[in-house]
Amino acid sequence: MRKLFILLLFSLPAFAQKITIKGIVTDSAATPLQYATVLLLNPKDSSLVNFGRTNDKGTFELKNLNPTNYLFKITYVGHQPFYKLIVPDGATGIDLGTIKLQAISKELAEVIVKGEKAPVSIKGDTVEFNAGSFRVKPNGVVEDLLKKLPGVEVDKDGTVKAQGETVRRITVDGKEFFGRDPKMATKNLPADAIDKVQVYDKRSDQADFTGIDDGQREKNINLKLKEDRKKGAFGNITAGAGLDERYAGRLNINRFNKDKQFSVLAMGNNVNQQGFSIDDYMNFSGGLMRMMGGGQVRLQFSSDNDGGLPLNFGNRQNGFVRNWAGGLNFNNPISKKTEINGSYMFNNINQVIDKSVNRLNFLPNGDNYTALQKTSQNTLNDNHRLNFTLDQKIDSMNSLKWSSYINYNHTKANTLSNSQSLNSRNILENEGNRNYGGSSEGLSVNSNLLFRHRFHKKGRTLSTNLSFQINNTDSNGDLAALNNYYTDGNLTRTDNIRQKSTQKSDRINYGLNASYTEPLGKRKYLEINYALQKNDYLSDALVNDIKDGVPVYNNQLSNKFESSFLYNRLGANFRLVQKKYNFSTGVSFQHANLRGKLLLLDTDISRTFQNVLPNMHFNYDFQQSQHLRFDYETNFQEPNITQLAPITDNRDPLNIYVGNPNLKPEYIHRLGLNYNSFNQLNFTNFFAAANLIYTTNKINNAQEISPTFVQTSQPINVKDDYLLSGNLNYGFRIRPIKLRVDLGERLSANRGINFVNKQENRTRGLQASTSLRLSYQKENFDASVEGRIIYNQTHYSVNKQMNQEYFNNVFSTDLNWTITRNLVFATDFDYNVYSGLSGGYNQKIPLWAMSVSTFFLKNRRGELKLSVNDLLNRNTGITRTAQLNFVQDERITTLGRYFLLSFTYALKGINPAQRGGVRIITR
Repeated sequence: MRKLFILLLFSLPAFAQKITIKGIVTDSAATPLQYATVLLLNPKDSSLVNFGRTNDKGTFELKNLNPTNYLFKITYVGHQPFYKLIVPDGATGIDLGTIKLQAISKELAEVIVKGEKAPVSIKGDTVEFNAGSFRVKPNGVVEDLLKKLPGVEVDKDGTVKAQGETVRRITVDGKEFFGRDPKMATKNLPADAIDKVQVYDKRSDQADFTGIDDGQREKNINLKLKEDRKKGAFGNITAGAGLDERYAGRLNINRFNKDKQFSVLAMGNNVNQQGFSIDDYMNFSGGLMRMMGGGQVRLQFSSDNDGGLPLNFGNRQNGFVRNWAGGLNFNNPISKKTEINGSYMFNNINQVIDKSVNRLNFLPNGDNYTALQKTSQNTLNDNHRLNFTLDQKIDSMNSLKWSSYINYNHTKANTLSNSQSLNSRNILENEGNRNYGGSSEGLSVNSNLLFRHRFHKKGRTLSTNLSFQINNTDSNGDLAALNNYYTDGNLTRTDNIRQKSTQKSDRINYGLNASYTEPLGKRKYLEINYALQKNDYLSDALVNDIKDGVPVYNNQLSNKFESSFLYNRLGANFRLVQKKYNFSTGVSFQHANLRGKLLLLDTDISRTFQNVLPNMHFNYDFQQSQHLRFDYETNFQEPNITQLAPITDNRDPLNIYVGNPNLKPEYIHRLGLNYNSFNQLNFTNFFAAANLIYTTNKINNAQEISPTFVQTSQPINVKDDYLLSGNLNYGFRIRPIKLRVDLGERLSANRGINFVNKQENRTRGLQASTSLRLSYQKENFDASVEGRIIYNQTHYSVNKQMNQEYFNNVFSTDLNWTITRNLVFATDFDYNVYSGLSGGYNQKIPLWAMSVSTFFLKNRRGELKLSVNDLLNRNTGITRTAQLNFVQDERITTLGRYFLLSFTYALKGINPAQRGGVRIITR
């Protein structure tokens, strides 16, 4: 901090005197040119200093500039660029008057510009950066390039933000790259293959088709490749090894041309680096864990999310993960009207977790109890995923799009766990030991066929979408469990469980969506929509108790049921589209019917739900980079057949679940207000958002706790539930010292209701966080420092002694320094402070990583890198979760210090010509 203060002190004179440059840009006929790009360049190396553009009257004004020499430049499509050397000579205001741009002619002008590339240009609503104007370390990826661009930020987890908004999709030459995940492109494509980076607000696909702006926007980035990279293969190959048999390898090879794209990715490591679809693995294995109900205490695998606000610390990859993954992606236009694209991904993941949990549960009478658990889990998963899309433009009025997704998973899991429940006097009431082994295999297919027709009357359109989905899962498990029950510390009963189980589930879904738009005149439109959805589900679970080595049918745990959910929804929306704003409002009526049959009990369940669902949207554009948006939507969530089934699941005698056939559907209101502003002249951004989710007839779990702390849960409807959240972000640059400052404030509050031993408890949660990030960047050096303070508070109405307050403070810094042309040093440091947790969980955890790289071979294609992770060997996964009737702390043993020596070879195909800068040749 002292060094920073001294730096700021010496920089004060730079703030004292500023200059302003202004003027008017017209064509040769004196017509003002709107949105011409205005650039200030460093005359020494033509690097970008500042930029902006003219307004709708052709005027511009660049403020708060340092009093130094500039190379001034103006560009406009179809016109010759204008150059002027600006020397302030003590003036604080420079008026360039009217600048006339000449149209480009076939004859050479007095000045010929060769190899010219403007660092940045603005074309309509697109900000385009010339990648060659921003220096990136050798063998850097797109993520490294984006960090250098004004107005673009990359978080530590790889999330990209542009102009203050999260980037939802990154395309390559306008085509998807391994689906919609932006990180697939940013972490795998070489930076030196990129010619231009285009940042823009993409309208919805429906708006692009109908021509009716519905106000829906998402921030996108398109990467335009260099032409010479479309003539050969390019990419990187990395292999590394270290002590304790640690290894990591990665490969990406791309071959693109003007129309076709083909990419291959592969990786393998045992250093907890994620693959390409870890979420698919986690989601699928979750289904296997639910089947293991008799094999573990539910607090281990279930979130127990009874409507409370999860307050979790940290998101690092915990445990020990070994991962092999690979995939390919292709885009192939067959003709001008037909294009196919797709991708295939494969993951093989082995995860080992050792976890300890300390959960404090409260009872209305104040007799709280503690649940302790230790778990060792080994999970192996294979995942195959195939995506395929056919886009057929039949003619100018009709198009057809067929998208299919196929996913196959195979999971094996082995779990050892032991648990204890202790009363408020710390006397043991029950304990359990579990040994479970199981496997699960699943196949899912999802297919959509979209047809769109545009009528001759502008604004009149018809869109229909047919959907089909199947999901088949087969699971089996083997359980050995021993449960002991105590009274006053004395053993009174023992349950010894030995079971084998199998479960088959088949799900088939059909859907139809149709939308018709009719223009009403004066930019008003009427939309009529209809949706039909039918979901059929069949589940067959067989549980056998093993007695004296012989399987004996267990009729309490075995069950077989089928369900069918059918809903029809008809709605109408009115939309008004103006130059500055658009507004829409509408209402839908939904009729739903749920029918189920418990085949073994010969019991039928039939429920009918009817709902009116209003909506309203408003979007106002103050200017191109300043927006206000309001959204209000409603929907309902029906109870599933498991919640409705009047059966008792006591596979785990310490945690029993009972269905409730009298459940009503949840009715959910969502309100959102968002404001976003980005100043392209000084790169200042401000973002504010407020959101409310209010739910009536919320489905939560009521709990009955026995004297021996056996927990029985049953879903019930409570009156309501809400979650209110808001956040503010403000970022600006201090140009004289090349520093960027980002401030963030977040606040969330929730209230939930549940019942414990028939007594109502209202839980209120509050989470507030403040963050400050300072980023400094020069040509060969960049660094950042960040601090975040997170405060959590939870209050319980029936037992105020359980009220919780705790902090999580995070301080981090990272640095990248190009010492010489061929030597690079990098380091990052995180310091996590956990306070207010239960005994043994309050921790101060420093995480320090660093690396040194040297580059060699022709064109620096080779990189030798020595890196160390968790240098101080202090990594520990700690999480606190506060829910409606408990507070839980958990610790997971995870990968600590390791060293890795790696070699990377860059495949660059045809060597790119050296570009960058502006060369002006006069004759």
